[in-house]
Amino acid sequence: MRSVVSFNESWSFHEGFGQQLLDAFDGTTSVSLPHTAVELPFNYFDEKIYQRAFTYQKVLRWLPEFEGREVSIVFDGAMADSVVYLNGEEIIAHKDGYTPFEARLTGKLVRGDNLITVKIDGSENPAIPPFGGRIDYLTYAGIYRDAWLKVTGAVSIRNLKIETANVLSDVKSVRVRCDLANPQNAAFLGTVTASLKDTSGTVIATASGDTTGEDVTLSFESLRDISVWDISSPARYKITVDLKTSHGSDRLSSHFGFRTAEFTPDGFLLNGKPLKLRGLNRHQAFPYVGYAAGRSAQERDADIMKSVLKCNIVRTSHYPQSKWFLDQCDRIGLLVFEEIPGWQHIGDVEWQQESIRNVRRMIERDWNHPSIVIWGVRINESQDSHDFYAETNRLARELDPTRKTGGVRYITESELLEDVYTMNDFILGNEELPGANRPRTALRSQQENTGLDRKVPYLITEFNGHMHPTKIYDQEARQAEHVRRHLEVLNAAYGDPEIAGAIGWCMFDYNTHKDFGSGDRICYHGVLDMFREPKFAAYAYSSQCDPSDEIVMKPVTFWARGERNIGGVLPLIILTNCDEVELKYGSITKRIGPDRENFPHLPHPPVVLDHRHFTADELGTWGFEWLDGEFTGYIDSQPVARLRLAADPLPTTLDVVADSGSLKARERDTTRVIIRALDQYGQRLAFLHDSVTLRVDGPAKIVGPSIIPLQGGTAGFWLEATGLTGNIMVEAVSSRFAPVTLHVTAV
Repeated sequence: MRSVVSFNESWSFHEGFGQQLLDAFDGTTSVSLPHTAVELPFNYFDEKIYQRAFTYQKVLRWLPEFEGREVSIVFDGAMADSVVYLNGEEIIAHKDGYTPFEARLTGKLVRGDNLITVKIDGSENPAIPPFGGRIDYLTYAGIYRDAWLKVTGAVSIRNLKIETANVLSDVKSVRVRCDLANPQNAAFLGTVTASLKDTSGTVIATASGDTTGEDVTLSFESLRDISVWDISSPARYKITVDLKTSHGSDRLSSHFGFRTAEFTPDGFLLNGKPLKLRGLNRHQAFPYVGYAAGRSAQERDADIMKSVLKCNIVRTSHYPQSKWFLDQCDRIGLLVFEEIPGWQHIGDVEWQQESIRNVRRMIERDWNHPSIVIWGVRINESQDSHDFYAETNRLARELDPTRKTGGVRYITESELLEDVYTMNDFILGNEELPGANRPRTALRSQQENTGLDRKVPYLITEFNGHMHPTKIYDQEARQAEHVRRHLEVLNAAYGDPEIAGAIGWCMFDYNTHKDFGSGDRICYHGVLDMFREPKFAAYAYSSQCDPSDEIVMKPVTFWARGERNIGGVLPLIILTNCDEVELKYGSITKRIGPDRENFPHLPHPPVVLDHRHFTADELGTWGFEWLDGEFTGYIDSQPVARLRLAADPLPTTLDVVADSGSLKARERDTTRVIIRALDQYGQRLAFLHDSVTLRVDGPAKIVGPSIIPLQGGTAGFWLEATGLTGNIMVEAVSSRFAPVTLHVTAV
């Protein structure tokens, strides 16, 4: 039977690469994986500091169970140009920073100590996608995902491809193709047996077949009482395949779901039912460690997208992302648009061949994820390239005929080779450019963008972003405009049945090259900041959920008379899914419903308070006393939410909250910790920029610096277990608040 165990611990790390690191182990600096080659400051850095070679070493001692078996190391991801050596001999080179690769060690291991050396070159090599042009994100060097030691028999199961049929019928079926690995070309007779388990883990069907070396496809027919995978009830089933041959046995399992996903000219259908897609793009970057965040951080991002932002789809811009992230999307019911690496630039013929190989690696890794509903097989925002994209589409359809293809562009009248015309529409904001421009427009029509004389499946894959970058501590009027732009595009998408949905740019702020961003190497395009703290625009998304899921009522204001130009808080957007919102200001009380005049298509239009509702002297006339604002949300005439905003906010509480109260010690687990400076009513003090000093006692460490500034009244960090179990205490000290202690346990 196969063995796959973590290979993350006890690596030695070195800057540079040389013959001496191929000849002998140097354990001066010990690290664990996932690992970033260079920890970057939060902002203002030179991204070239990681664009060079680094070396990882590890000693693999011969074990008796290696005898007569296949032994390899599987790397889930390393950036970007990787070469693996065993005892000084090159084993494999991998020119892709985003997909797994396997270093086969069989026949080359010695009885004793074996030196594994991995050269990682973080240079932006123009021969490797996405490099060759300029890209609006960073590609942090390092072995930034998990590594595994894999031991199997001479013949094993290479991969499983699961396809469902008759999903919308009472009687369903599923088949599994078992791809075999036989690197030694051994002759054998084998039996393949598959078991299908339901959501409770009970075996509900089995199937078997024989093989003399060829791949085997097994079917399960006449399946009844099967639950479909849906965003509200993501039922996952599991197939386990056992292989028995004269060379031993092997077992491989995969989860999957019964669901259909259709992109049509009249919108998107999930399991035959219309669903308007509402989502955001996600980079896989984190402060300080770049890509090198482990399982829990990846899973938490999926949770934030689904449970905090209330999105139903995420686009993995602009590359395949962590398997932990995708697994969590499967578990929680978050749809995924996954795409190959790239950003605008198309390289030479060999570059294109590498990109085509990326299509294969992406699909073969991820084809069983029920959350993935479309493959992105075009370089993001690139120009047309007929032969190149004809081949990426052909290969995707050959590998996985169950899903549609998309190709994200921003040029209009682009050649449609994909199944879905996927468009980055940044027309909103173009009215501000020099020259004669059209009036403010949320989205262009499908026909204007496609240039076609017919309707086709159509999805908006980016909007806003660089058109209106907004910091969490920006002036209120700018943040309100940020909110309005997201609302306007979502409203337009909901109002056009030809649009399958809209995926905004983007989930959170991210570090970028000097050629982009706001001068400090941060793109402030997110509806969350880099620590995943919500800006006001985040509530444009979360407020669209049903009140039975969560009641949302968020006024887009810091509630200060002098924050906006001219003064006051009008027009005041209140992002909510309530039927009405009542504002009490001194002796004035007004209850107002959603603004369906300007946002008629949103499931839950915002409440907008403006001069339609208040006279000039009713809400805080300049020069008079400024008073607290009291908000009450109503559903079916019953109060369901209350909020008070202070006219005189004062530093009252330093709130320190961890996403999880425990860490898995052996996995070097992490948890995000958010710090918020709050006033007397529990509202964030958006312009308190004090520093917080952190101290840790126990088996954990802070990722990044131990002194961090509040930005927008908030800050964050990740706490990482160091391998031992025990109690962990984190103390946060600030000059404006009493010290706060947080307790976490490493188990």
